[in-house]
Amino acid sequence: MSSTVQRNILLNPGPSTTTDSVKYAQIVPDICPREKEFASLMAPLREDLVRVVHGKPEEYTAVLFCGSGTICIDVVLNSLLDEGKKALVVNNGSYSQRACDVLTAYGLPFVEVKQPIDDVPDLHVIEKALKDTPDVGYVYMTFHETGSGLLNPVREVGALAHKYGAFFITDSTSAYALMPINLYEDNIDFCMASAQKGIQGMSGLSYVIGRRDIIEASKNFPVRSYYCNLYMQYEFFEKTGEMHFTPPVQTIYAARQALDEYFEEGEQGKWQRHQRVMAAIRAGIDRLGLKEMLDRRVQSGLVAAVIYPDDPAWDFEKIHDYCYERGFTIYPGKIDNKGTFRLCALGAIDAEDINNFWEVFEQALIATGVAVPVTYTN
Repeated sequence: MSSTVQRNILLNPGPSTTTDSVKYAQIVPDICPREKEFASLMAPLREDLVRVVHGKPEEYTAVLFCGSGTICIDVVLNSLLDEGKKALVVNNGSYSQRACDVLTAYGLPFVEVKQPIDDVPDLHVIEKALKDTPDVGYVYMTFHETGSGLLNPVREVGALAHKYGAFFITDSTSAYALMPINLYEDNIDFCMASAQKGIQGMSGLSYVIGRRDIIEASKNFPVRSYYCNLYMQYEFFEKTGEMHFTPPVQTIYAARQALDEYFEEGEQGKWQRHQRVMAAIRAGIDRLGLKEMLDRRVQSGLVAAVIYPDDPAWDFEKIHDYCYERGFTIYPGKIDNKGTFRLCALGAIDAEDINNFWEVFEQALIATGVAVPVTYTN
């Protein structure tokens, strides 16, 4: 089918640019989601979501929910904390702060291990917190802090969690299906993502991938939410093959197409493409004299947090609008008290798209009176 859909290049941290074939996968006959025809999509979809991170289906499963990626944070944090246990959260960015906010909202006990937002967490500090808190039920860490682009030491922290008898949860929303992840090698008991990110699907569908034995055990944990309960949704899937509540039907068709395209491109091929995109992003940053918030050695290679130039003519909204009108979307940062914008190597884009973006971005600087190359006082 030939496309008449305008192609926009989204450099924000999600939703991402999608292929036309994923867009058109949503154009299907109306169907009741309780029909066997629709339910037959669910089991292979769940198995393939586990396969992306190399899980064995008899050991790991995927549980689907309607909502943005934050619903998965809510689900795992409230569903998987047993009575008498505490959560331990490594907090080094806006998305790990969100986990603290969720736990606070539920009134659940947790230990917050604050770490710098611009450097790799100190494993000794995390281990000391585990030693000092023998009743930790799970350890929670963001895989990739999308607000800054920091890649966390997931494998090492997962190993520490297991060493001290806890299980390990990581928010992999901005890493899943983007960079290679192996549940076993990375010591992950639970991870999560949403369809509009790594698999390059549509918004509205999110999923928790986790160990069946822990989910089964959680049926005896306190129930703190009716809708956002992991075991209840898992059990309904296992008994009926369906989501407990009305699923986002068209979004699921798009997710099926997106997963097919993921496996066709391949884990390594897709990761290499994202690396090409990031190389093009960094080339433009360097050419224009822009500065990044983080040292590239600690970055994921998927997000660059660019510091606002000190030029008095700089106006992010004007730059954003100029680029947006020409088909490119950039996004403000999420680092407290720091003026930054983010450029993300997500979605169905490649290096040529980034080269085209930099041409437009430079035109935007000139049009708004910002000196090129840009200047910084420090």
